[in-house]
Amino acid sequence: MPLTVTLDLPQAIEDKLRAENPHLGADVTRAYALELFRQSKLSHSELSQVLHLDRFETDAYLKRHQVYEGSLTMADLEADQQTLKSLFGGSR
Repeated sequence: MPLTVTLDLPQAIEDKLRAENPHLGADVTRAYALELFRQSKLSHSELSQVLHLDRFETDAYLKRHQVYEGSLTMADLEADQQTLKSLFGGSR
């Protein structure tokens, strides 16, 4: 069953956005799917399904949006920093 989400935007803003982009709903879906992928909540295959793209087209889409599979997140870097502090002390 498809998920339907409603954005509650002031009418003037919605009109402006729709005038700039007649496919606003599809773009919102793609943006949210990309964010879920960034958070590792969607796999590459699942993202491909949402975007209706094949593997190579999905790779190109990710590259255009500067999202790289396996990239470190800020949380990863902070955890690494804490590990280094515990190993080498925090005097630096």
